Amino acid sequence: MSLPVSPQSGSQPGVAVTWRSVGLGLLLLWPNAYWLIQMERIRYSAHPTTVSLFFNAIFILLVVTLANALVAHYRPRWALKRGELLVIYAMMAVGSTLPAHDLLQILVPMLVWPYRFADSRAGWKEFLPYLPERWMVSDPTVFHPYFNGNDTFYRWNYLKAWLGPIAVWTLFLAALLGLMLFTNVLLRKQWTDRERLTYPIIQLPLEMTAASDGRLAPLFRNRLFWIGFLVAGTVDTVNSLNLYYPWIPTILTPGRGESFFDLRQIIVEKPWNAIGWTPVSWYPFLIGLGMLMPVDFLFSAWFFYLFWKAQLVVTAAMAWDRDPQFPYPNAQAFGAYMAFFAYTIWLSRGYLKQVWRRIVGMKSELDDTTEPLSYRAAAIGMVVCFAVLTAFGVALGMPLWISVVFFLIWLALALAITRMRAELGTPIHDLHFTGPDWTLAQVLGTRDLDHRTLAAFTMTFWFNRAYRGHTMPHQLEAFKLAEVTRSHYRSWFWMLLVTGVVATLAGFWAMLVLNYEYGATAKSRGTFGNEAYARLVSWIQNPQPTNWTVVSASGVGFSFALFLQAMRIRFPWWPFHPLGYAVTSSWEINLVWMPLLIAWVLKLIILRYTGLPGFRRSLPFFFGLMLGQFVIGSLWNFYGIATGLPTYQFWQ
Repeated sequence: MSLPVSPQSGSQPGVAVTWRSVGLGLLLLWPNAYWLIQMERIRYSAHPTTVSLFFNAIFILLVVTLANALVAHYRPRWALKRGELLVIYAMMAVGSTLPAHDLLQILVPMLVWPYRFADSRAGWKEFLPYLPERWMVSDPTVFHPYFNGNDTFYRWNYLKAWLGPIAVWTLFLAALLGLMLFTNVLLRKQWTDRERLTYPIIQLPLEMTAASDGRLAPLFRNRLFWIGFLVAGTVDTVNSLNLYYPWIPTILTPGRGESFFDLRQIIVEKPWNAIGWTPVSWYPFLIGLGMLMPVDFLFSAWFFYLFWKAQLVVTAAMAWDRDPQFPYPNAQAFGAYMAFFAYTIWLSRGYLKQVWRRIVGMKSELDDTTEPLSYRAAAIGMVVCFAVLTAFGVALGMPLWISVVFFLIWLALALAITRMRAELGTPIHDLHFTGPDWTLAQVLGTRDLDHRTLAAFTMTFWFNRAYRGHTMPHQLEAFKLAEVTRSHYRSWFWMLLVTGVVATLAGFWAMLVLNYEYGATAKSRGTFGNEAYARLVSWIQNPQPTNWTVVSASGVGFSFALFLQAMRIRFPWWPFHPLGYAVTSSWEINLVWMPLLIAWVLKLIILRYTGLPGFRRSLPFFFGLMLGQFVIGSLWNFYGIATGLPTYQFWQ
């Protein structure tokens, strides 16, 4: 079922990527990065970049939209057009993926961590010769203040020491961003124009800006919207006040600033207690987001979450847990993602053949004159960026063939994530410890890989630990926004490329400024430096051959996902979606399974008793749930940053 598309009456062809929209967006990238690092690193709260729809980007869009409406009231000619507002949103969304929980917040501490703790951690001095010291910061006079805090980054010796590493890793990230962007150029027409994927994640910003000449969108005049807004806002306000005034009862939370109840506290008997951490939550914004997803995916998300828990119970009952990794959910998920990637390529094979004909100058049924770039230019860009990344891998210590395979696996995972976001609006895609660094170490065996290769794998840990705030789907969603606003794709392409580079620099700046002020070890959670190098020590000190169980589990995941897809194609009534199996194996699903279950029930009821027209009429209420929690949660977050007080975590 297709989602309703916001009206385009307020857009004007070509009015989107302008000097003022891009200029304002570039300026906002810096306070946005500062806010993200304050939330996710310094305060370790809220974590907007761990879910598909970033609430910080939505909040900034709302502030700009309200300010723009005020400008339009007094100076209509000065007001931003809808396309310009969506450009700013796209810049905030893409720009938030760089200073994110799963990217620069891991890289920056990794650049100093081994030199700070080599003397106090067993085995750490052994791997120091294999690290790219010239791309890191090993000067004690520079990294000690980083860890201790009560200092300022604005000292010449600090700036000088960090300048080289920042330049090198910014170049690496530029190549990574370019590879994703060029790939999106080649696939955009197939996924957006031909298959008409629905892009659920961008429906809220589209509705927020669905007006012309700077006026507020009809959404803000809808009564159901304000009911939903007040419901979510009241929940956050009451639960936030409980943190400071315990006599105020919480709403469906255990209190103490937590937003979920853990079933593990009441399920204590063996083998049932093998379920481990099982939070029950009801995040309103996730219920609202879930209403934009297909019913079969909503069902599969909570069903396969329980399916994974059942595997743990059976494992404990059969005493298979003597192998602590069994039943290898990460490997199963990796296989499922690879199956989805393979199916996606197979589904697009005819289109890709026509793309290839266009690239090599043969007659093709495709016209790329209105695309972000010509297909030939995009293909050349892909090759150049992939070559740069491969060269980086070799420079880090990987053999050439391993470096090639490494980045091919990474690109396959990125494509699978991007496709599932465009098709289903998956709220999570974390894939903890499932990237090519982990996979190749298991498949090739750490015993047969030299220490330099293992160290090279470790230096890629920062963009492979998890894939929650992945950039590639946000880039493709930005191209969809360009289509909605009927603006030129090419200008969006260059805007996205510039945004990525500037956001990288803003992320480095925010991480260093705040860590030199507060100290990187003042809040040890979230630094992840120890995690990366502890794994390297384990690889070196306890080398293992090829893990055939991991290979087998990956094969099981691949085969089972293909089976689910085949059944889904053959039988229209088949309720199990293969992506429900793929995305529910990792950590983040624990927090979202119950809201998605609630959304599934609500959507079935609404469709059953009111039909599609009634469902569409109900959507403003669910948009209100999303925006209400984002706005009130953001305001409380600002209060916490300003006062230094803890605040209720409406997410995580």
